Amino acid sequence: MARAPHPQEVHAPVWWWRARFRRPASPGDWVFQTIALLAALSLVGLLVAMTLYLLNAAWPAVTRFGLGFLTSSTWDPVQEVFGALPAVYGTLLTSAIAMLVAIPVSLGVAIFLAELAPPWLRAPASFLVEMLAAIPSVVLGLWGLFVMVPVIRDPVERWLGSSLGFLPLFQGPPFGVGFLAGGLILAIMALPIITAVARDTLAAVPSSQREAMLALGATRWEAISRAVLPYARSGIVAAGILGLGRALGETMAVTMVIGNGYQVTARLFAPGNTMASKIATEFNEASGDLYIGSLVELALVLFAITLMVNVVGRLLVRWTVAKARVGGQ
Repeated sequence: MARAPHPQEVHAPVWWWRARFRRPASPGDWVFQTIALLAALSLVGLLVAMTLYLLNAAWPAVTRFGLGFLTSSTWDPVQEVFGALPAVYGTLLTSAIAMLVAIPVSLGVAIFLAELAPPWLRAPASFLVEMLAAIPSVVLGLWGLFVMVPVIRDPVERWLGSSLGFLPLFQGPPFGVGFLAGGLILAIMALPIITAVARDTLAAVPSSQREAMLALGATRWEAISRAVLPYARSGIVAAGILGLGRALGETMAVTMVIGNGYQVTARLFAPGNTMASKIATEFNEASGDLYIGSLVELALVLFAITLMVNVVGRLLVRWTVAKARVGGQ
């Protein structure tokens, strides 16, 4: 015979809420708990307020173009016809190039600093990597325009065009500025973030993991690849997501080297645009509710993409942690 549920079991969520947020006996604890709760709610309120403001400012463009705003390639302020597809495409393409370059390099640097570097070199090298993250983006943009772009134009793009010109990616004249240059400058900006987080994650791996592998006769590389890296997988994934978030939202540096061409093309040498660079180059001269609303809608799309990337990143981190726990059992 089934027993009748206890009243506290019937209203379990209510009782859990009261137990979780009941007023502490100490006034100091109650003040601290209230301040912490208000601080957490203020972040949520700020996110909601930003979303509502962007949506309100972009509403003329949202009602005029609808979902066609994301599929159109036309950006004509004179005719008041606006489409975001080339900017979205440029943002995703340059970010993908940046991650393809930055993640392997950053992981290699992090492994060297955490596992292989001698003590006298570890601290200065780590300081230099972290100092790279403090360089203003406009400075990196100027360096990219006057130093990196000429090198990319000749010999990099010329060599790629002559050797791999049969692929659509490497066709066209070598301008120097374009999607390839934008992706590489984003990789340089994301590299110190990914390296610092991955290095700290690898350094936090217990020494017993390494010692157990070495005691079984493994080499140094086998201990790193089979014990250290799997243990730190969740932190490495989080580092990559942070670097991707930096690449998606970067403005000044990529604006200086991407060429500001509004097109959708598979050619990496062609000038392009990103959502952030499009907003930065045209917002000051925008006039009219529809023009401004289209630029704000670009910002809203970028905001949504960044939010989705962070949500997916959190889910990936949870999945890797859960998988590691199951594997450990």
